[in-house]
Amino acid sequence: MEPARRMSNTYKPANDILPKETEVVVIGGGIAGIFAAYYLAKAGVPVVVCEKGRIAGEQSSRNWGWIRKQGRDPRELPLAIESLRRWADIAPTLPDDIGFHVGGVTYLAETDADLAEHEAWLEHAKQHQLDTRLLSSAETDAMLGQDKRRFKGAMFTPSDARAEPGKAIPAVARAARAEGARILERLAVRTLETEGGRVTGVVTERGTIRCRAVLLAGGAWSRAFLENIGLSLPQLAVKASVQRTAPAPLITESAVGGHKAAIRRRQDGGYTLARSSAATFDIIPAAFTHFLAFLPILREQWRIMTLRFGRPFFDALGQRRWGADQMSPFEQMRVLDPEPDTRLLDDVLASAGDLFPQLRDARAVERWAGMIDVTPDEIPVMGPVPGREGLFVSTGYSGHGFGIGAGAGLVMAEMLRGHEPSIDISAFRMERFKEKGGVWRPKAPLPV
Repeated sequence: MEPARRMSNTYKPANDILPKETEVVVIGGGIAGIFAAYYLAKAGVPVVVCEKGRIAGEQSSRNWGWIRKQGRDPRELPLAIESLRRWADIAPTLPDDIGFHVGGVTYLAETDADLAEHEAWLEHAKQHQLDTRLLSSAETDAMLGQDKRRFKGAMFTPSDARAEPGKAIPAVARAARAEGARILERLAVRTLETEGGRVTGVVTERGTIRCRAVLLAGGAWSRAFLENIGLSLPQLAVKASVQRTAPAPLITESAVGGHKAAIRRRQDGGYTLARSSAATFDIIPAAFTHFLAFLPILREQWRIMTLRFGRPFFDALGQRRWGADQMSPFEQMRVLDPEPDTRLLDDVLASAGDLFPQLRDARAVERWAGMIDVTPDEIPVMGPVPGREGLFVSTGYSGHGFGIGAGAGLVMAEMLRGHEPSIDISAFRMERFKEKGGVWRPKAPLPV
């Protein structure tokens, strides 16, 4: 099977001459950084994106492609609602068809406990006037083209959507460039320049760019960057494995999540298949630093977690320091490209065939893995960094970044322009992890 490292990236960079100065530098060319740059550029703000590898080379192109409101942590719901609006607005304007389609999201209820959990989440849907509803066993069968009554029912949000991650973010990058953003690939930012506690520029591997504000949107790399400048962020990375199939019969236009397998119809007629809460966690030095903060998520959310000691204990995601004149980990590993868990994916493929008979003969044609940046409460870290005037952060999306990335980019662009954010993101403040009495627990029923 062709691994993810050979997945094509359709973004074509503009002139890569290093600018001497700009208004805002965005560190990271994933969904959080690219959407922020897009909205900054549309507002006429000079912005430069520095991406150490390639645009959307990591988790932003390796995720499931779900754009959902359903099942969100209630603290994320306003951002998710706005993000779907933004996806719908921008998709028709992009230079490529990114496969954006409003087909809904469905969570299967395989037990009475599942059904009760879904019913409890409906209270959040009602508060935000969502179109989420519970399906009966018969209605669920009708949606899936079955008549076995094996499911107790399902939770269904018709207005949720999907898109193709490998196409979407490069297309938004081109749109941002058309609005005036400078987007530079293979350009790692090593550290910041400051004067009197205020950010005045970034030091890249090819020189300094002076600026008045910096947005760190480095995904799994954000913690290491912050640690190098003396800041602590309880964020760890877990590896999630995904696969796609050859074209297969249409089951439903809705993305569907079950305990053993989750499916999403693809633009090419195949399916993206994965398993929620199944991940590999490499024990690196930072894991010991933040272990207690992550105990609730390890016990409650990631039900199928493989822990291991391995090479990542010593590699770029580990814990070390470097200076502005030294090669950084970001230059040593341009793109995180972990090997997928083939045993897990074999089981997911078999489980998908069991849950959905139409997929019994489905054949996997590509498998890949990505590193998800996870926080203890599974919600992002967004906003200004305390004690570093001019530095902002947008990270820790915990596997939800593709769906809420458009809204997150809008909000961060507003803050970088000195405006009050149009959506309350106070729950995502970085300093929450240092506040006394804080309990950092996920509040979403099914993370996908």
